[in-house]
Amino acid sequence: MIILAVDTSSQAASCAIMRDGVLAGEFFCNVGLTHSQTAMPMVEALLHITGLAAGDLDVLAVTTGPGSFTGLRIGISSIKGMALALDKPCVEVSTLEALAAGVPGFQGYLAPVMDARREQVYTALFRSHHGMPERLTPDAALSLEELRERLAPLDAPVMLVGDGSVLCYQALEGLPGLLLAPEGCRHQRAGWVAAVGAQLAEQQRFVDADQLAPTYLRLPQAERERMEREQQIAKESL
Repeated sequence: MIILAVDTSSQAASCAIMRDGVLAGEFFCNVGLTHSQTAMPMVEALLHITGLAAGDLDVLAVTTGPGSFTGLRIGISSIKGMALALDKPCVEVSTLEALAAGVPGFQGYLAPVMDARREQVYTALFRSHHGMPERLTPDAALSLEELRERLAPLDAPVMLVGDGSVLCYQALEGLPGLLLAPEGCRHQRAGWVAAVGAQLAEQQRFVDADQLAPTYLRLPQAERERMEREQQIAKESL
């Protein structure tokens, strides 16, 4: 089985191809360009370097959230367009689950955290053994204090991964057993999206291209600001 995976859920963009469980190639770009400028050129280059044609792909995987609202739409649209053109099945991968998979060999709890602004993070909790991490909680948007309350009672070391890991490590200073993942493990990477995607494909958890949709966990910033303005106007009118 040959899987193409794409991640554009955060500032960095990446793509990877996995063939029968072995990573054949991966491109990662974190230079500040928009994902519309980098995602598909990287996919085209990766196919060329690995000697594959788009038609050779069996499954297309993409992170559907949580993450950047604009970034998620770009990645999903790219994979949706390819899947429709090639008539290929897709798998939706949680950004947080892919992050948790990116620390192999660690034993304990994994807390992937993505900066959601306003002292909130997108997060979930996993238990890591020697295989793929076991999910313990669903993806959610939590305040830093709520994250502290979740992690404090745990009975084993907790490793923070993701672009919000440094923020959380500093904010939760003094929490026993809290660890910060090495810098190379803190970014979302398509290689781990492919690994999780392969597992989902083995479980036949496919979706059609037209079913691909982002998982935001909370309203876009523009919508939140509009609601806040309306609430303020309503208060002033009383």
